[in-house]
Amino acid sequence: MVTGQKIAIIPARGGSKRVPKKNYRDFCGKPMLSWCVSAALASEMFDHVIVSTDSDEISRLAEKCGASVPFKRPANLSGDFVSTRPVVNHAIEKASELFGEISFVCCIYPTSPFLAPSTIRASGEALINESLDFVFSCASYRYPIQRALRINEAKTVEMLWPENRSKRSQDLEETFHDAGQFYWGRAEAFLRNQHTFGPSSLPWVLPAHLVHDIDTQEDWDRAELFFKTLKVADDCFPLFC
Repeated sequence: MVTGQKIAIIPARGGSKRVPKKNYRDFCGKPMLSWCVSAALASEMFDHVIVSTDSDEISRLAEKCGASVPFKRPANLSGDFVSTRPVVNHAIEKASELFGEISFVCCIYPTSPFLAPSTIRASGEALINESLDFVFSCASYRYPIQRALRINEAKTVEMLWPENRSKRSQDLEETFHDAGQFYWGRAEAFLRNQHTFGPSSLPWVLPAHLVHDIDTQEDWDRAELFFKTLKVADDCFPLFC
């Protein structure tokens, strides 16, 4: 039985370097941040949808989109080399002080415009209803990593695992990577800094067309092309509900 509250935490600092202002610049007609805030609200899974930020501009946008910004992220958690976990833990602690007991948390990255409310809802229900500590988004590698190549100092190539040279792709084990969209977890698992990828974690496998890292301008342009194509298809086949 769930006694505490469920919150979404969206970490969105203002100092993006590789894609300036990427957390709030326009993406397919709406500020990037608004897509994941809308998905979190539409999932109807949360008592509070919280944006953790050091930026006044992002704070105003978040509140306009329907999220809350009940505290400002401190400077020591806003640098280029700060990982996500201490930011999430700070938000859990502040939310607990303001709203009371927190049982479940979903960290949603602000550059997740392909994340659907139904995915948030189904993955959250899996966490709540099963004996798990985390449920996180992941995707299959599109090419077998066992046949990866490296370019050496002589500018020629060599296989990382030459023993797989003659093996067929379909005979190699399927492997997966973190999709970087959402991380559902029990609040106490976050706060004790338990590893997200472990035996009590459920990978929520997403289809490849919904997984896009956005770290460069090229990534951004490609993601917009995919998004526009999918939104056209969504008029006939609901993909984002």
